[in-house]
Amino acid sequence: MPIEKRERPKGRRPRVERPLNPPFDRDAWVPKTQLGKKVKAGEITTLDDAFKTGKIMEPQIIDFLIPDLKAKVIDVKKTTRVTRAGRHFSFRVSVIIGDENGHIGAGTGKNSERFSAQEKAIQDAKLNMVSIKRGSGSWESNTDDDNSVPYMTLGKCASLRVELIPAPKGVGLAVSDTIKPVMELAGITNVWSKTRGATDTKLNFVRAAINALENLSKLKTLDKKEE
Repeated sequence: MPIEKRERPKGRRPRVERPLNPPFDRDAWVPKTQLGKKVKAGEITTLDDAFKTGKIMEPQIIDFLIPDLKAKVIDVKKTTRVTRAGRHFSFRVSVIIGDENGHIGAGTGKNSERFSAQEKAIQDAKLNMVSIKRGSGSWESNTDDDNSVPYMTLGKCASLRVELIPAPKGVGLAVSDTIKPVMELAGITNVWSKTRGATDTKLNFVRAAINALENLSKLKTLDKKEE
């Protein structure tokens, strides 16, 4: 009997999307640093306390303390390195991560495969996470609603300058589309911005915005005296 030949469907195979931040197995994690051991033992339960204790050297600490961490790819570039053996191509991926609750980080990764470079970028962003200060953007409001930046702040990266200005509720994110994901992952819903310099480099633009948010926590304020 003749064997029927099955026709292969034309076109490209469907692309299988991988999660940016795969699930983290808490039980399988074996911490290598003193800070990691304290986190797994339950002595440190928040990321802010971890920042006060010491520098984070293990990305698993972020996964342990923030299980619902979100990530977004902001830039993918294909680079070429010329050697005597020929040209070597690789990918450079830039990623931002945040919990939408006052913590944000950015990182880059480079590898011959895009997904491997993406994983490296996420791990690098976890080690570069910072805590930011949020507040109300309206002078008429006396509530402690953390929907904007508490005061004007300036961030720098190379020749780029990003200025963030407090905005009241209803304004939204009146910023460039490049740094909108930064504000969203940081938990800011209302803000104005001004920029100076070359904004065509996405990575510098994002780093300048994160630097502006990071500078919010560097301002020293006097504690209220107890009556």
